[in-house]
Amino acid sequence: MSYIRAKHNLIFKLFIVVFCSFLFALMLPYKEIKGHRVDVFTAVWVYEDLIAEQNLLIQKSIDELKKERKQLQKESPLFFEINTSEKDQKLAAFELLKKSNLSQYQRLKPLIDSIYNRGVIESIDDSIFNQSIFINLSKYSEPANYNDFFTIKSAADFLNKKLLSTNLNQDYLSFISITHYLNPTQAELYLKSKMEQISIYKDVLKKGQVIVKKGDALTNSKRFLINEYFSFLNHNNEVSIFKFIFKWSLTFIISIVLLFFLAFFRKSIFGQNKQVAFLYLLMLCSFFITYIFNKYGLMIFAIPFALVPIIVRVFFDSRTALFTHLMVVLLCSFFVADKLEFFLLQLITGIGTLFSIADMRKRQQLLNASALVFVFYVLIFVSYQLGFGTQQTVTKISSYVPFAISSMLVLLAYPLIYFTEKLFGFISDFKLLELCDLNQPLLRMLSKDVPGTFQHSLQVANLAEEAIYYIGGNSLLVRSGAMYHDIGKLQNPYFYSENQANGFSPHQEIDPLESAQIIINHVIFGIELAKKHHLPEQIIDFIRTHHGTTSVEYFLDISKKQGRDSITELNKFKYPGPIPFSKETAVLMIADAVEAASRSLKSYDAKSISNLVDTIIEYKISKNQFINSDITFKDITTIKKIFKKRLMNIFHVRTEYPS
Repeated sequence: MSYIRAKHNLIFKLFIVVFCSFLFALMLPYKEIKGHRVDVFTAVWVYEDLIAEQNLLIQKSIDELKKERKQLQKESPLFFEINTSEKDQKLAAFELLKKSNLSQYQRLKPLIDSIYNRGVIESIDDSIFNQSIFINLSKYSEPANYNDFFTIKSAADFLNKKLLSTNLNQDYLSFISITHYLNPTQAELYLKSKMEQISIYKDVLKKGQVIVKKGDALTNSKRFLINEYFSFLNHNNEVSIFKFIFKWSLTFIISIVLLFFLAFFRKSIFGQNKQVAFLYLLMLCSFFITYIFNKYGLMIFAIPFALVPIIVRVFFDSRTALFTHLMVVLLCSFFVADKLEFFLLQLITGIGTLFSIADMRKRQQLLNASALVFVFYVLIFVSYQLGFGTQQTVTKISSYVPFAISSMLVLLAYPLIYFTEKLFGFISDFKLLELCDLNQPLLRMLSKDVPGTFQHSLQVANLAEEAIYYIGGNSLLVRSGAMYHDIGKLQNPYFYSENQANGFSPHQEIDPLESAQIIINHVIFGIELAKKHHLPEQIIDFIRTHHGTTSVEYFLDISKKQGRDSITELNKFKYPGPIPFSKETAVLMIADAVEAASRSLKSYDAKSISNLVDTIIEYKISKNQFINSDITFKDITTIKKIFKKRLMNIFHVRTEYPS
């Protein structure tokens, strides 16, 4: 149990690798992808003649079956039964009219006979008016025309027209009856039988049949045949635990290579579980999107794979971005048949994209990256097709549509960067540039309320940024940290020498321990103020560490002279820490101490400035302030040279040459 607790970070990372590789294996194709699926933008078949390897029944699509059923339902005939029982009753009643009113009977008789000779059919809805009809006879049904019959309404219109000038006392419509009744049950049975006869197949491919020839222009029907054929070849319902285990082992090997890269070459990232989880989540999302595109026959080349190196580069470095992109391309290549073309297009485009965002300082660079992605796609595609493929496809505009879509989707990087910052707490160069804006609320407060501290922060930022530029590191991060490292001095500003006027110091009237506590508290208050204004943790780290665990030496010396020498008392003069843990925080500590101390020099010459820089750095080393940061003696030597030169420029000191 104690071993697990000691190795919990490593176990967590291994769990991520095992879990992600398991999901990769689940989504992998059952077998190696064969053939090249086409889409609406594929104009020409650029590959070798496609010949069917076996017989294949081509099924109709769901939409085609729905359309066929709908059409059948629309064209299905209506069936009518002849029933004259009501007609006979009404004719019997009509015969009684002969005795009571012979003249009316004689006028109506030929008209009613004419109506019944044609027949009176039941009215139907206008929506099914155009459907054909059948009249059921004793042993068979015969087709008929609906308009050849009377309806009750048309019979009434007929009688009204014929008898318009005749005055009849009798209600002659009472002698009209329906003779042909709709039989919905028979119509439903007929439609059901026809529906059952619909074939789910639309075509047959025979073994040896040429499906499409190289260079053929593709029609929608040919595209359908090609995709159906390859779907059949790549379809496999067989579930093999044995094969799955080896697929899992393959994806595990690919996945753990990234972890080894981080462990050996990017220890700072490897040490952060959140950062490792982010990289694997990015790989998993890319793989899942490719899986969905492959499953539903979408354009895989329209997926913006270049987003991977862009997003990783924004938060990490170019090598990590390139290596992560390589792993993504390797995994996603299982979904394409022509792996060489896929590798060339995605890998080289990803590398080219990194060139445009090597120093990500402007949002316009994302637009430039998008354009560059399209240029690389086109150049590689044209070169590959002219060298190994078919010349015809190069001349088709539709061939470049997937690349245009992919390059435009690269612009999604901006909202994804913002989303990642919020979700994982990372900080991008865009965010750092925003923080360096002097119109930020905290910086406005510094410049207005404590201008001395503000000028000190500016000078520290300039010193630290130049040093980091030469020894390697995130210069924008250290500049942002330097701008905010002393915001705690907004509380009790006049207790700090850079804000004091006329030589008066409030410390002259209070106990040195109380003075030390006020000075130390600017770190604590600065952290609270930074959190209140929602500054990123990476910036707050500079506030925490810029004094490390050193002591407030000036007031400590006064306290010792007053007789305080117990360890408990002396510890009250120490800053709470922690000590710097990166190059950036270490450089800021040195820059802060050097800039502050340089203001107290009695004379500004090369010797005094050199001694000052050397003394301060040696003091920090003696207090073990750099043991947790990856700063080297070579870096420290470089920092000394830069700070000495910079301070001499600030104070206009001429370099002394030997006479």
